[in-house]
Amino acid sequence: MGIPGNLLTTAMAVMPHTDVDRAMSLALSLDIPFWPQLPHLSYYEDMYVQASERFPGIELNIVERKLRLSRERFVAELDEALCRLDDPDFLDISETYSVVYHRFLGLELSQRAAIRGQMEGPISLGFNIQDDEGRPILFDDTVRSFMLEFMARRATVQLRRLKGRNPNAFIYIDEPGLQFLFSGMAGYGDRAARSDMEYFFSMIERPRGVHLCGNPDWDFLLGLDLDILSLDVYNNGEIFTSYAGAIRRFLERGGTLVWGIVPTNLEPFSREDVETLERRLSGMWETLARKGLDRELVLSRGLLSPATCCLINPDRERTVEQAFGVVKALSGQMRERHRLA
Repeated sequence: MGIPGNLLTTAMAVMPHTDVDRAMSLALSLDIPFWPQLPHLSYYEDMYVQASERFPGIELNIVERKLRLSRERFVAELDEALCRLDDPDFLDISETYSVVYHRFLGLELSQRAAIRGQMEGPISLGFNIQDDEGRPILFDDTVRSFMLEFMARRATVQLRRLKGRNPNAFIYIDEPGLQFLFSGMAGYGDRAARSDMEYFFSMIERPRGVHLCGNPDWDFLLGLDLDILSLDVYNNGEIFTSYAGAIRRFLERGGTLVWGIVPTNLEPFSREDVETLERRLSGMWETLARKGLDRELVLSRGLLSPATCCLINPDRERTVEQAFGVVKALSGQMRERHRLA
């Protein structure tokens, strides 16, 4: 069946919880569950730390919550890493780096419409990890070249593990850094960036996609060979819907869009309810319909989710949990209204 649509529910993985059972219960409450990432529980559960596991040259300080790359150690450890790129145990996330992932894999998930995993992408990882001189490793040609293959192979290993639990499993590559990709950064031009991203995704097994919350080059992103794209339309819907042609082409070739419509930050969440959010989302679809997009295609290739992750609310888990509830209520109301199976 592949990735379902029809306005079923899922969510991004980063959550504010410190109670694993509570976080897992929330993730499992949606139609398409996922394994949560819980950075408040442990620095090992941070998405950048998980993605960097066993990357040559990485120096991790759990106590100070710092992550960096030693260029000297990278050179010394590269050969061993290259020799183990076909070893799933080397590439997969260990229990030290995610208790939640391994607990998720132990669940009975075969009857779900689909399940989902995630891995931080090379652009965001490369922006956020710096070398000895304080330079993002994305700008180091040697490190970046290895990172593209290393991260793609890690994503594929995880996807295969998830498919063992549910044949309709898919994976997000979390790439908040994509919104900065074509900003004229010194040492990494547009042509190289486009080539690298196309190469990276070509190495990941399907179904594969991207999640991000910002405003990237939508023409470029929708033109990549992706199966699913998850985005924050609560904040970015007006800009996104201006790319109607690229959206239509993405959907017509079988892509799925995850409409992140329910805010998880306390202040905007307090201003919204199911009715206001349905009007906002329907307004976006009406805009696309006026530009020639078939409404049935949008619905059949669409999922609903919260708009963003949120780790900073003063009430910690409460608003996030309420937002998940609103996503489910909105899905139920809209599926009934549009007579979706």
